[in-house]
Amino acid sequence: MALYSTTALCFNGLNSNRKFSLSSFSISTTKDPNPINRISFTSSPPQRRCHRLQGKALSGDNGSPDPNESLVVCFGEMLIDFVPTVSGLALAEAPAFKKAPGGAPANVAVGIARLGGSSAFIGKVGEDEFGFMLAEILKENNVNNKGMRFDPGARTALAFVTLRADGEREFMFFRNPSADMLLKESELDFDIITKAKIFHYGSISLITEPCKSAHIAAAKAAKDAGVLLSYDPNLRLPLWPSAESAREGILSIWETADLIKLSAEEISFLTKGEDPYDDDVVRTLFHPNLKLLLVTEGADGCRYYSKDFSGWVRGLKVDVVDTTGAGDAFVAGILSQLASDFSLLQDEGRLREALRFANACGALTVMERGAIPALPTREAVMKTLLKIAV
Repeated sequence: MALYSTTALCFNGLNSNRKFSLSSFSISTTKDPNPINRISFTSSPPQRRCHRLQGKALSGDNGSPDPNESLVVCFGEMLIDFVPTVSGLALAEAPAFKKAPGGAPANVAVGIARLGGSSAFIGKVGEDEFGFMLAEILKENNVNNKGMRFDPGARTALAFVTLRADGEREFMFFRNPSADMLLKESELDFDIITKAKIFHYGSISLITEPCKSAHIAAAKAAKDAGVLLSYDPNLRLPLWPSAESAREGILSIWETADLIKLSAEEISFLTKGEDPYDDDVVRTLFHPNLKLLLVTEGADGCRYYSKDFSGWVRGLKVDVVDTTGAGDAFVAGILSQLASDFSLLQDEGRLREALRFANACGALTVMERGAIPALPTREAVMKTLLKIAV
């Protein structure tokens, strides 16, 4: 059995002066049907009172947004990303990892709040140090975490991210099961869901029960309340039993969404190898009730498709450090604009300006490591756009 280990690793807490010290950390590279049991942490407890947060739900001040604001509720997973400090190496060769909060729906929630919008997160983490840390990070970033739940029997999910030399990523997940997979319909905060302007989600929460049923129930409640549904499939094939189950799962809720964001890779996957840059191919994914379909192309920008118009918005060229969270930053950028003004969906000129803003959000995010730590503020985005305009 090959075993890679190190000792006395310290990670500085994000947005905090706290330090989390891991006195042992090991990963087995043998094949194991239950990989979450092959990773172990022995933690020196920080001085904060973690028992205050334990239980199914948070109490007290939880970063609740003003009820008069245009609320975007993000549903799904929140986890810890371990990002290598050196790009272009295999996981086993990485000298160290930087701990960063992540999970696509949580990234979007924080991204919206950083841009000055109103957001909430609904999902489940472990009743453990990482889970408590994630809850506090949401609160510190002004994200409503009232809908967050803690599982006493499952750990917070972990993802080790390999950064290739070009900044692109490969993932190794530790779940099976992690707490996010165990969210139940009975644990949902429907009050937050039905008060939202936009309900945003991905497809990872559709992979296993009971989270799948909770996802479907939450989306139905939002739809019935007249909330706009936003869907970013966020394809992660290693998490699905097979490619076919991933395709079927992603498409199973396709026609309920009002807005869908895709990458070129996801279009190719969903259409079984068709050209993702062919507008006719993309239009096959446009269902009758869809209001807007967005296709992100990284530094090249994005394409947009509605019933009445379509086009392309140029991206920004920047030095890429880490692409983790770039798509989520883009989604946060466009949803933060839409939440305050749905009429953008009918006005192509103003929609294009909103997409320029979203492109800038994504570009700024790839210039730093990690997802949530790299998400930009509205001021940073506007400053970047002004520089381009000059």
